[in-house]
This record gives sequence, C-alpha cells and structure tokens, in this order.
Amino acid sequence: MASALLVTLVALVAVLGGGVEAQCPSPSEVRTANGTRLCALLYTDDSPYYDQCCAGDVLEVEPGSDVPYMPYKWSGTISSLVVGTRCELNVWSRRGKEGNTRRFSAGAVPRLQEVHRGLFGDWNDAIRGYYCTCK
Repeated sequence: MASALLVTLVALVAVLGGGVEAQCPSPSEVRTANGTRLCALLYTDDSPYYDQCCAGDVLEVEPGSDVPYMPYKWSGTISSLVVGTRCELNVWSRRGKEGNTRRFSAGAVPRLQEVHRGLFGDWNDAIRGYYCTCK
C-alpha cells in the first residue's frame, strides 16, 4: 500500500513539474529568436534547483545598452542572468548608476541571491540600472 502511494506521488510530481523546468543557456546561446547576438539575458525567476533557474520573464540586453533607469516592470525584479560570450554587464543597485556596483563577465549566474552586494545584501532583485558591452 505504501509503495503504491509512493509511486503515485512520484508520477504526480513528474506530471506537474514537467512544464516548469528551465535551465540557463550557455553564453554562446545569448541571442534573439532570429539569431542576432545579445549582450545579456536578465530573468525574473530563479529556484533552489539550478536546473529550474533562468525562468520567468526575460529582458534581452543588446550590446552597447546603457540603461541608468530600468523600465518600471523590470526595476528590482532580476533574479538570474546570463552574459554573452566576450561581453560584460555592469549593474548598479540604485537608479541613475548609484549605489553598489558589480561587473559580470561572460557566463551564467542562476541565483543572484548567492552573489554578495556589500556587507549584508545580495544582488537578487537589486538591479536598478546597467551598462553592457561586447567585444
């Protein structure tokens, strides 16, 4: 009886969880749908499970983007990011390029809550402006 219940629960989890998986793309995959190179992808969702990070809404950052004031919907909502190959993303914790700053090189950061910002904070939901360049 207990083993049948366990099998049912495992099957239910597999069915319910099948549509929520996401995984951060590699830096070389940071492109638009038509293949144009992007500087970075900024995501609103992360997860305790790394294979489910880089999910939710995505903000496509073009090379050379200089955004001291994030659009209203995006300010303070970024939880994971991927920076493209040969690109750098500089971010600020306050509007107008003020506050703490951090530079991210090419690669994925699935959980910004693991990246320290100052003494007591982290970068989860803290990005208020950015500047992105590519070589």
